[in-house]
Amino acid sequence: MRPGPGGCCCRRTVRANGCVANGEVRNGYVRSSAAAAAAASQIHHVTQNGGLYKRPFNEAFEETPMLVAVLTYVGYGVLTLFGYLRDFLRHWRIEKCHHATEREEQKDFVSLYQDFENFYTRNLYMRIRDNWNRPICSVPGARVDIMERQSHDYNWSFKYTGNIIKGVINMGSYNYLGFARNTGSCQEAAAKILEEYGVGVCSTRQEIGNLDKHEELEELVARFLGVEAAMAYGMGFATNSMNIPALVGKGCLILSDELNHASLVLGARLSGATIRIFKHNSEFAAEFTAVYMRIYIFFSCFASMEGSIVRLPEVIALKKKYKAYLYLDEAHSIGALGPTGRGVVDYFGLDPEDVDVMMGTFTKSFGASGGYIGGKKELIDYLRTHSHSAVYATSLSPPVVEQIITSMKCIMGQDGTSLGKECVQQLAENTRYFRRRLKEMGFIIYGNEDSPVVPLMLYMPAKIGAFGREMLKRNIGVVVVGFPATPIIESRARFCLSAAHTKEILDTALKEIDEVGDLLQLKYSRHRLVPLLDRPFDETTYEETED
Repeated sequence: MRPGPGGCCCRRTVRANGCVANGEVRNGYVRSSAAAAAAASQIHHVTQNGGLYKRPFNEAFEETPMLVAVLTYVGYGVLTLFGYLRDFLRHWRIEKCHHATEREEQKDFVSLYQDFENFYTRNLYMRIRDNWNRPICSVPGARVDIMERQSHDYNWSFKYTGNIIKGVINMGSYNYLGFARNTGSCQEAAAKILEEYGVGVCSTRQEIGNLDKHEELEELVARFLGVEAAMAYGMGFATNSMNIPALVGKGCLILSDELNHASLVLGARLSGATIRIFKHNSEFAAEFTAVYMRIYIFFSCFASMEGSIVRLPEVIALKKKYKAYLYLDEAHSIGALGPTGRGVVDYFGLDPEDVDVMMGTFTKSFGASGGYIGGKKELIDYLRTHSHSAVYATSLSPPVVEQIITSMKCIMGQDGTSLGKECVQQLAENTRYFRRRLKEMGFIIYGNEDSPVVPLMLYMPAKIGAFGREMLKRNIGVVVVGFPATPIIESRARFCLSAAHTKEILDTALKEIDEVGDLLQLKYSRHRLVPLLDRPFDETTYEETED
């Protein structure tokens, strides 16, 4: 991995835009002089980002402890051996559960999946399948109601008990600003539009499905982003996968971050362009790009599994150097980052004109559905006639459009209140508080200190299911993630913070996480942060200790 313009870009680093003196890192994590000398050549490597950054930029990816990595591989090895044993027992009809056995009438069909994928699903995934797809029956706010279910065939099927688990703390939804609710100005405005326009449009924008509300939304999005024009789409995933082939084709080169979302990956593959993958947040090589008609750089602003934020100032500098086009996916960052909630461009204080294609979704911070693309007027006019999402897809539902308009105006302060600004600030405070407390407890936490997506590392396969189940017993709903969505030894729980979370809710969740962490022995960090007692407290005043 090459170093970037701002310094080393080692994957397991803490990056800070500050000065280093006497063992301390200002605007970053503070080490004692003795600890700094001992740890300088180990896991945490602090770099300066020069003049590109106008604010501190700190990301931490602590290395997996060697013993934990070995035990994780051993755990997967044991599960694999038992899986083959169970397959043997199924073959000879000794195993009582026959759901994993191929039915006789299907044996002559071509396999839909590779052998290992089938093996993994029936022998590893099914053991912990109860941790996913839990149906909720309430608004996905700070607390949710979950329908209780049971399985009597090793998670191959579920039956509902009729009971409702009430008031589960929701730590898994992308409801960053808390607009996913059934009360307040957004709900009232959407209900009014529902009465006036109905639910569906039943047509595409190019036929008879172009409403005045769609035009209003696109004008508002363009003002919010600070670009000339914008276009809205009914599905966030299709905003990427169906628009990229309209912009990129054969003879072009796509430089794609390894952690890009599946929608970006699919769009790039459908385009027919040459694709080169580079390591996340590292400088990419482009010495060979002269033979291509156009160069496109694709980035997800949030690596939502890592809690990482794109190093946009460096990306823009490289984009200008190689005269490339920059396509920025702000699905997670729009609304959730920046002093005014305008995403990663706002977060770094950059000019929106430096980004050629600004993509984002309404499914997270705005509590709605759909996506958008913003940029030059020529770009948007071209997409209106060439994008499959524009030509063939049904228009956005009017109540959904009104939900987006109302929430966006709230963020911009155009509703006459400061509620939107307060929500953005509350999310930032909740994020820093939650991350700091988890690190104090001794958990390994990935990502940027300002990222509301907080990965807590679990590592071992048996602890994926155990963590999810133990948290639900304590009325906390969490998302757990394992292979193949993550590297095989980097299973994790992924918390999503929201402005709707009060300090009381966060403290309750933290108390239970701490208890489960002790129960499952998840506190792997060798660099626990503790408050420095000899100076006034603030969010960045910590000493790093070696356990």
